[in-house]
Amino acid sequence: MDLHILDHKLRVTSISKTGLQQYTHPLIKLIFLRNRTRCKFFSLTETPENYTVVLDEEGFKELQPSEHLQVEGSTWLPLNVVSNGNTSSSSQAVGVTKIAKSVIAPLAEQHVSVFMLSTYQTDFILVREKDLSVVVETLVEEFNIFREEGGESVPVHSQDACNGLQRNGREVPHATVHPVLIPENQFCVMSLDPDTLPAIATTLIDVLFYSNSPKEGASVDQDMKCIKFFSFSLIDGYVSLVMDTEAQRQFPADLLFTSSSGELWRMARIGGQPLGFDECGIVAQISQPLADSDISAYYISTFSFDHALIICCLPF
Repeated sequence: MDLHILDHKLRVTSISKTGLQQYTHPLIKLIFLRNRTRCKFFSLTETPENYTVVLDEEGFKELQPSEHLQVEGSTWLPLNVVSNGNTSSSSQAVGVTKIAKSVIAPLAEQHVSVFMLSTYQTDFILVREKDLSVVVETLVEEFNIFREEGGESVPVHSQDACNGLQRNGREVPHATVHPVLIPENQFCVMSLDPDTLPAIATTLIDVLFYSNSPKEGASVDQDMKCIKFFSFSLIDGYVSLVMDTEAQRQFPADLLFTSSSGELWRMARIGGQPLGFDECGIVAQISQPLADSDISAYYISTFSFDHALIICCLPF
């Protein structure tokens, strides 16, 4: 298998719900006006707490500093596993479980924090740029590693890989057991042709910016029976959407598509308090047991919490 370090330098940010008005214009530009921006990696996820925005340096320039914008201080690099010349595709209904043992678990053992972004097309593993040498040393025996540079794939070799564990000199952390909440929503993982984005613009703007089901000022815990979760990604020309079945009904059925079996997914939301970005092993703790049982799952990290989408049923 091949592991590609993609040619994007990413920032992970959070926009507060009270400050959304200040950022509506740049967000609409990044979603709909591809000819007006050089941003190639953009992902926006709404949760009850905030909006998580992951975007490259060109997109990050569009977000003006304010009290409503939180920015994680690191630069992140997206990794992508390619098998037999094809991206590890979510359309095969395996998602993050396909890379749990080969990528996620070894990085957790090396105390490398990861930020996961599963999409309809593939699974992106984001690692801090400063951890890249450890990532390469950890995975070089399992993968052919390439770095994308100017449209070309350049082989990457570990310069001074050493044997044994803990090449970064840190002790293996003890896993923290975080509470898991399972809301009642059922979710769809879908895509569409990016050229049809204008046809759903009104609906997408309404769902993203106006259909806020949690009441302003209400406790998050009070609204967890069914939570608001909507994720939109536009990455290298490919669109991915994650939404619950209620939101799905607002979109034209003939424009959105999913896998041929049309699976529905239940969510496991990980964390009682905001997880932060430094703890390692959270993704491995969730994905490894699912991989052991061959259970399909997507995984989406956000600024505050993690979310695993686990296959629940097929529509009849």
